[in-house]
Amino acid sequence: MVVPKVRKHLCADALLRSVQDVFCQVPEHRTGDPEIPLSDALMSAFAMFSLKAPSLLAFDKERTEANLQRVYGIGRVPCDTSMRETLDPLQPEHLRPAFKVGFRGLQRGKALEAMVFVQGHYLLAVDGTGYFSSKEIHCESCLEKHHRNGTVTYSHQMLGAALIHPDKREVIPFMPEPIVKQDGTEKNDCERNAAKRFVTKFRQDHPHLQVIVTEDSLSSNAPHIETLQAHNMRYILGVKEGDHAFLFEQVAQAERAGRVTYYDRDDPNAQVHHRFRFVSNMPLNAANPDLRVNFIECWETTADGKVQHFSWITDLCVNKGTVYRLMKGARARWRIENETFNTLKNQGYHFEHNFGHGYEHLSVVFATLMMLAFLVDQVQQLCCPLFQAAWAKWGSKRLLWEKMRAYFYVYALQSMRHLFETLYYDLHKSAPTWAIDSG
Repeated sequence: MVVPKVRKHLCADALLRSVQDVFCQVPEHRTGDPEIPLSDALMSAFAMFSLKAPSLLAFDKERTEANLQRVYGIGRVPCDTSMRETLDPLQPEHLRPAFKVGFRGLQRGKALEAMVFVQGHYLLAVDGTGYFSSKEIHCESCLEKHHRNGTVTYSHQMLGAALIHPDKREVIPFMPEPIVKQDGTEKNDCERNAAKRFVTKFRQDHPHLQVIVTEDSLSSNAPHIETLQAHNMRYILGVKEGDHAFLFEQVAQAERAGRVTYYDRDDPNAQVHHRFRFVSNMPLNAANPDLRVNFIECWETTADGKVQHFSWITDLCVNKGTVYRLMKGARARWRIENETFNTLKNQGYHFEHNFGHGYEHLSVVFATLMMLAFLVDQVQQLCCPLFQAAWAKWGSKRLLWEKMRAYFYVYALQSMRHLFETLYYDLHKSAPTWAIDSG
């Protein structure tokens, strides 16, 4: 076998060094002269998620310090208790530059060109998800749900965002926005407030990136659309007749006036028929008549007669030449759920496992580091032929992660490339040589 070539700036080892450089710049919050640097604690936690360890205890038991030093550049690996105590007070925002470094590497390597959706714009899918829930364990930033029987459910949620493409499995995640109880408040945070914070921070990190935001129907409200407009972000947002009765009535009036366009298109490859109904310049709701949107409705009929119905609003131009592509982009929103959250929950990342909750920010820090490890993996999946070859060889992500951990614990490795090569060649340990007593 010939080992596939890897792009220098987008290989795993280059990305690991970039992540480590960012961690070295995170300000130390501990007093005195700690035995283990904060950067080592952060890189150790990152390595735990990179290796898909099922728990912090499992990572601590099979730490393989020599490989962690050589592959991840860690000087000293903290024990599980020390890692939790060190990272609990850390503000998650200090991890933001690590996501920016990874994204800049993709831009520098021109790897994002294949992710462009239309007219130089990328699709940015945004959605919320939960990753922790308990009636007993909680911290200062937990969301609280008080039940009628007097019990309380504590939880953590986050607003995730990723570049997606209708024709690609890869997603490029950004720094998630925690949905947590804010300092000094008694009220729970909500997805709408988190979205407003996310948009502001996203534009600060990527002031010139042209994006089309795609979200579910909860986001189709005037304040959120105005926030997107203020930050120069286009949108395709879901709408439902039950939640947007005024809008659908206006569309019905437009149809009676002959302003609505119908368009039919067959997709022979998928053996489905699409019927579109669209109209431009509709008022979003009665309270915001000056906020005008373009409306798209789609009925998809399969060969066996099954019908699915979808509807969206957008600020993009809608006509017979664009409506099919806009529909494909809108429906690709599910990649934030299927290719991101479900992958983290069901394909070996253990997203919903409680690696450590802490008293301040530990749960959020761990979730953010896991998303950062996922970003590095997605860059490899998109750009690294060696990773792609190893994945193809083992057939599934879950099996690949299992073999990755097993080889990491067995072989003396020099780099992540060395590990991928080992996975690709399927190396075996030589059989032991037994001494023979000639007497």
